[in-house]
Amino acid sequence: MGNNRSAFRLMAYLYFAYSTMTIIISYMPVYFQHHGLSGIEVGWLLAVGPFASIFAQPFWAYMSDKYKTIKRVLVVTLIGVLAAAVALFQMNSFIGFMIMMFVLFSFMSPITALGDSLAQKTAQQMQGNFGRIRMWGSLGFAITSLLTGYFLAFFGIEYLWIPFLCVAFVALIMALTVSDVKSTAKPVTLLSAVKLGIHPKLLLFLLIILFVSITHRTNDSFLGIYIVELGGSESLIGLAWFIGVTSEALVLATSAYWFRRFHPLTFILVAGLIYSSRWFLMGMIHDPTFTLVLQVLHGVSFGVFYICAFQFVSKLIPDHLQATGHILFITTFFGLSGIIGSLGGGWVIEEMGVTTLYLILAGFALVGSIGILIYKVVSTRMDGKKLVQNQ
Repeated sequence: MGNNRSAFRLMAYLYFAYSTMTIIISYMPVYFQHHGLSGIEVGWLLAVGPFASIFAQPFWAYMSDKYKTIKRVLVVTLIGVLAAAVALFQMNSFIGFMIMMFVLFSFMSPITALGDSLAQKTAQQMQGNFGRIRMWGSLGFAITSLLTGYFLAFFGIEYLWIPFLCVAFVALIMALTVSDVKSTAKPVTLLSAVKLGIHPKLLLFLLIILFVSITHRTNDSFLGIYIVELGGSESLIGLAWFIGVTSEALVLATSAYWFRRFHPLTFILVAGLIYSSRWFLMGMIHDPTFTLVLQVLHGVSFGVFYICAFQFVSKLIPDHLQATGHILFITTFFGLSGIIGSLGGGWVIEEMGVTTLYLILAGFALVGSIGILIYKVVSTRMDGKKLVQNQ
């Protein structure tokens, strides 16, 4: 009974933590455009957050592993999110936005990443399914994106601060209720964390999936702008995210039925190919309503890719460094990819347009899929040789 209560509280936390993230991802680009910033300036601002997360996420993960608490780290970072957001929404200049986006993401980047790590540990402790816990984050992302879209369509994008501060405050309250999961007593040192970062098999995997994750993060940054450019409204942006992330939640909710049927790398390969097809079709459309149809593919591409990659990374890292390993993966998937996607995407939009951007993303995802296939073949052969040697 106690375990069920802990899981329910964690689900509620993930719901509101991802709600804060969706408001920034879905609507901040439009908010910046409302303040008269150019495509390149918006690209720089969207790259600042992921850049901050590259430093912030490993730091908070190391602190979490060292002091063996995720809960306290979540509480501290959410207090920082609220303070930074209040300052951010007072800014009116490019430099002011730049500084406060860095500060905001220094606190905000671990609130979902460490939440996912806690969900993984909780699922293992309860012998449950990670996807069914994690899907509540997706539901929060979807529902809040939809409701925020309608709110902004009625009141205006300048009132973005209201829904953001509301959901961030509730996330803080829920963080105070979650339970930590006891982990191994083996001490965590900075050296062990650094060694994990240069683990050859893990490092190669992260480098390969970077090609796919760049396309995902670029779409995160510029989907709203693309919809507006095609003639859509803020409410259509919210509906697009709602459809996409609802399909993601369904994929995560049913992961217990499909996850173990094939090797995780097989699922990752298929998801990468779906990404490539999805971006190609996005580059072909001229009516913003067609983005809603293609958003259904978000669940199959991101949902499958993320959960399988997350679980694959979990198998590569020792128990006492799980939070650090998970953050390393998430920093690559969302942080480094976000920097490249935001800067590169902003430049491509300025020089060649959003349509060309999506065609380029299709090519990147295809290259990443080919890399995953090669990695799978080589990894399977190496594991087979080790098995023979150990017999």
